[in-house]
Amino acid sequence: MLEALRLECTRGDRRLFSDLSFRLSGGQLLRVAGANGSGKTSLLRIMCGLVSPSAGELRWQGRPIRAEREEYSRNLVFIGHLNALKDDLTALENLQIAAALGGMPADAGRMLAGLDRFGVAHCAELPAKVLSQGQRRRVALARLALTPAVPLWILDEPFSALDVGAVVELERLLASHLASGGMVVLTTHQEVQVVAHAILRVDLDLHTAALQAA
Repeated sequence: MLEALRLECTRGDRRLFSDLSFRLSGGQLLRVAGANGSGKTSLLRIMCGLVSPSAGELRWQGRPIRAEREEYSRNLVFIGHLNALKDDLTALENLQIAAALGGMPADAGRMLAGLDRFGVAHCAELPAKVLSQGQRRRVALARLALTPAVPLWILDEPFSALDVGAVVELERLLASHLASGGMVVLTTHQEVQVVAHAILRVDLDLHTAALQAA
């Protein structure tokens, strides 16, 4: 279980949101909504333990993540909107490095199967710098096909730059992860169909509006 208790995020002299609380359990999807600049990406980075909240606390299995940072990081996969691919490495090499850093087997067969699931197996030996934006996104998302046992997936605009086929495949992959008891947190501006035990929603505009009113 992932639990947020009265989170606050400040950037410079501006508070993006405050008093934000939620609880996410196995099989549940949390959709983070809000206008540009409301703090969606900042919230995801807080949830990944990459930055600390200005106030409040994030707990994993009832314990503060700051006390269990290494253990917590092994239980999540984060894919940001920038894909995190090294331009001079091939698609396959990028996946192998991501797997090795995550403590997962990095054999080429598994990597190729992940790429094939998103229709980019033919790009396996191409350097990332020659791939289109859509291909780069699908290579990044192939990591999810390699990490079904990692319980928490945190995804920033995962559907951006995807064609219809890739959107459908990602929807299926997310639904499968949720059906097996996994958890998903995502931001998206698109209307997508993901089957989940429960779909929760956090709207940062409401927390921003409350700050402005105060």
